[in-house]
Amino acid sequence: MSVSAGRLSWLPGVALAGAGAAAGYGVHALLPGLPWLTASLILGVITGCIPAVRPSLEGVLRPGLAVASRRLLRLGIVVLGLKLSLGDIAALGWVAILSIVALVGVSFVLTWLIARLFRLEGDQPVLLAAGFSICGVSAVGAMAAARGADDRDTGTPITMVTLYGTLAIVVLPALSGLLGLDSRQFGHWVGASVHDVGQVVATAQTAGAAALAIAVVVKLTRVLMLAPMVAIASIQTRRRATGSASASVRPAIVPLFIVGFLVAVLLRSFVPLPDVVLSIADILQSALLAAALFGIGASLRLEQLVRSGLRALGAGLVAWVVILGLALGLVYLT
Repeated sequence: MSVSAGRLSWLPGVALAGAGAAAGYGVHALLPGLPWLTASLILGVITGCIPAVRPSLEGVLRPGLAVASRRLLRLGIVVLGLKLSLGDIAALGWVAILSIVALVGVSFVLTWLIARLFRLEGDQPVLLAAGFSICGVSAVGAMAAARGADDRDTGTPITMVTLYGTLAIVVLPALSGLLGLDSRQFGHWVGASVHDVGQVVATAQTAGAAALAIAVVVKLTRVLMLAPMVAIASIQTRRRATGSASASVRPAIVPLFIVGFLVAVLLRSFVPLPDVVLSIADILQSALLAAALFGIGASLRLEQLVRSGLRALGAGLVAWVVILGLALGLVYLT
């Protein structure tokens, strides 16, 4: 009886995360301008701020929230691979593909340097760089798994990715008119600079179907960089662990969920999947990430974020502006 209860100790927290994801979708339905994932994170943070709820969050609900914020996040990353078709990416042309790859690399390094300059702690600079340069929350979660980062280091980068990615939905369409970008250029700019796939869709669709189509393809080309970047991080983590007490628990060079992500990419690229399957996968991926974000939000403690809040906000703002500028330069060059 006690063994069974122990095995199912994750159920209450996962159920709460699922309910939070559903509530986040309800908020999104009422306020379409607020992405589902963002709404779920905000609801999680609000839940974590309620004093009467905190004992349960840190007690009976804690195992399930940990499952939601880690395992569900990784499952969401696997399903994300079904959005990528190698054929669509190849259609961009080698010049565009190589320039996007270069943009991801330069953005990662610059964001990491900016975060270090603002004295962000622990693994936060690496996680912020991954989130801003590759694919937002998914990249933060994947890189955190590869680095063995704790929840405290993960929470701040996810908050920054969510904040500035949401601001892009409002700011970029307004800047597009001032910069004189046509719909294709705007879509390219959005896909090359905005963090999460959902935020890309919400931003690009303001300029029509043509902008949305190019934005999604460019964005998914950046997403494809998730696998090699995480593999590099895993190798570095293994080297760091060599000779230490943690050497016996070194992460795999390519984590299992990244292998699943690559398999999903190949499946989408070479197997004709019905539209209904892709639609279900899209909903499932969003639901998994929404539940994960609620779990992460509920585990955050604002008083801890405040300690590095101004530094993190500053680092995020500078990195965001730099990446917007780099991506805009890429648009004009290609």
